[in-house]
Amino acid sequence: MKEKYLISIFGATAIGKTALSIALAKALSCEIVSCDSRQFYKEMKIGTAVPSNEELAAAKHHFIQHISITNDYNVGQYETDALAKLNELFQKNDYVILVGGSALYADALIKGLDYFPEIKTGVREILNAELIEKGIVSLQEELKQVDKLTYDKIDTANPNRLVRALEVWRSSGNPYSSFLNKPKAKRAFTTIKIGLDAPRELLYERINKRVDIMMNAGLLAEAKKLYPHKTLNALQTVGYRELFAYFDGEFTLDFAISEIKKNTRRFAKRQGTWYRKDTEITWFDFRTAHKDIMAKVTDLLKKK
Repeated sequence: MKEKYLISIFGATAIGKTALSIALAKALSCEIVSCDSRQFYKEMKIGTAVPSNEELAAAKHHFIQHISITNDYNVGQYETDALAKLNELFQKNDYVILVGGSALYADALIKGLDYFPEIKTGVREILNAELIEKGIVSLQEELKQVDKLTYDKIDTANPNRLVRALEVWRSSGNPYSSFLNKPKAKRAFTTIKIGLDAPRELLYERINKRVDIMMNAGLLAEAKKLYPHKTLNALQTVGYRELFAYFDGEFTLDFAISEIKKNTRRFAKRQGTWYRKDTEITWFDFRTAHKDIMAKVTDLLKKK
């Protein structure tokens, strides 16, 4: 059987991954699979920087706005669904482009998920109650004490990630991080990893500008429409949480916007920390011409 290749594009938010993915898909006459878990949801278009209609028309995309925020969708389901889609796409092409900002979802597809112990009955409910009664800082401090590795890696401002890590700890007595990096399933494709990088000042400037563009495009109205559903897991994300706080009277609008920018910059920094640990990624300055990156991809394909 001819070798199949998954060409994966990594890099911080707002760095230009979408444009590069489309350029590579056109050059290879193939399709794009998204691993951006924020862009899965139909109702979250502006705040997740979903590709424009023109971009979506330029190359066939999968896993973009394919489910509702009311769906209970997780990384395990994504791994199953995306593997099935890859098998389908590889029937007609030797290449597929993978792109998105969710490193956990990319890892699930490329390497397979880690497997965790069964959660004891009631543990999650207790943690959620503590979150309401004691606040998020209490859970953050507990995780920092019992599992510093996970504390340093996850978005500790995301209550769902905190509860997930702590429910594993409280159910098993072992830290969440101890269940990571076990031997994974073999994949029927070869992965080539490409990364886009930028000086921090330029990246932060691009992030700030993107937030302004989102606000001008109607993010406030989009968030207002979603406000009645603010407790759903899908909406526990940067860009919406801050505006919900504004609607609750906790923030002024200007402060909410500044918090979106700040929290997005923090998210980008965590993305960079995660990706930099992966020695298989070939890095390019984000200003590198797409044709030059494609030439390098062609060279890498020849060596595989």
